[in-house]
Amino acid sequence: MRKSFILFMTSLLLISCQFMKTNSPTASHRTSDSLDLEINKIYQRGNFNGFSVSIVNDQSILYQKGFGFADAEEKKAYTVNTIQNIASVSKTLVGIALLKAQELGKLNLDDPVQKYVPFKIINPQFPQTPITIRQLATHTSSILDNEFYLSKNYFLKSNQNLEGEKLNFNNEQLFNPSDSAFAMSTFLENVLSEHGKWNTNSFSTHKPGEIYEYSNVGTALAAFIVEQATGQEFSSFTKQYILKPLQMNNSGWNFEEIQFSKFSKLYENPKTVLPYYFSATYPDGGFITSITDLSKYLTELIKGYNGKGTILSRKSYQEYFKPQLSDANFTERNTQNPYSESYNVGIFMGFGYTGYIGHTGGDPGVMSMMFFDPKNSLGRIMIFNTNFSDKKGNDAFYGIWNVLEKYQLNLSKKNNEQ
Repeated sequence: MRKSFILFMTSLLLISCQFMKTNSPTASHRTSDSLDLEINKIYQRGNFNGFSVSIVNDQSILYQKGFGFADAEEKKAYTVNTIQNIASVSKTLVGIALLKAQELGKLNLDDPVQKYVPFKIINPQFPQTPITIRQLATHTSSILDNEFYLSKNYFLKSNQNLEGEKLNFNNEQLFNPSDSAFAMSTFLENVLSEHGKWNTNSFSTHKPGEIYEYSNVGTALAAFIVEQATGQEFSSFTKQYILKPLQMNNSGWNFEEIQFSKFSKLYENPKTVLPYYFSATYPDGGFITSITDLSKYLTELIKGYNGKGTILSRKSYQEYFKPQLSDANFTERNTQNPYSESYNVGIFMGFGYTGYIGHTGGDPGVMSMMFFDPKNSLGRIMIFNTNFSDKKGNDAFYGIWNVLEKYQLNLSKKNNEQ
């Protein structure tokens, strides 16, 4: 699901996305107002109900703003403190967690997964080839997302009013009753264990370690290994070692960890509201945050890339941002879209072909994108509460992204002058 959104966006991007290289406004003190106006102009096209954006460097947040509505019917504004899940951008936190666990001596990236998992996991076509944690982190494990990833993974939030709300997505019966929910370990065992009841097409025909194949299930398994190795729930581990140190106080992995009154409604399109939901494999896309908190996180990542990070050691950050793959690991390699994280990968951190570093995300009612340019240490983030499925939506989405690029250098210069 998450990958299909981005693949669709990528195909449209090749047609419509153009880099915008425009001189900065001469009146630098009006930069933010001008940026607001340009984004508002795109918002008025009506493709999205609500969203937030930011520009950061390795020191601070240079710009952040919410637009539109977190609840269109109630006319509740989408602000910099509005929270929602951010889909696959969440995977970058799994990479940080793996490296922190390695720093603590709890695991090694080159360990076989079987060392930590209480049920047997093998690719049946390569029974003698162990799958390693590093292969999970680089999407080369040969683990695939099978049909049960969608049909058995998403659950409705309990105690919500479902009257009049759509309980499927893209005409698929996606959301399961809240009282049928189960733990991540149960899902993984059923899908991956040798005799699991949902172990159908769970592995590719490629040998583990050979070919890049994007895997949400593989990501969840990596998070489960963090739990097994450290003795802490993944949500607790990341709160201790990522969220608290960065003062990401409005973020978490489940509805109990956050202030739900700040949570945005999610929309399949501007007119169709979706129910609140969660997934058994929550680490692959279920991180709940605001643009303010996510901007703190991206600032830290840029610091880490520059050797000045605070939540990982310099050595760990070097591993996190080290491109792990080569041409031989790809059956197809995207050399067109600068914002596809699938050109190369670090430890759950993506690289575009031009060198941009970050990740994209898509889930029911969610579109997100977070990248920074290592050449100038400037990063951009967008979080949307509305899906799109046409060229107009794509053009608006990337139009906003390009407007942020247009103003970021001027905002950076202005910040440095203060």
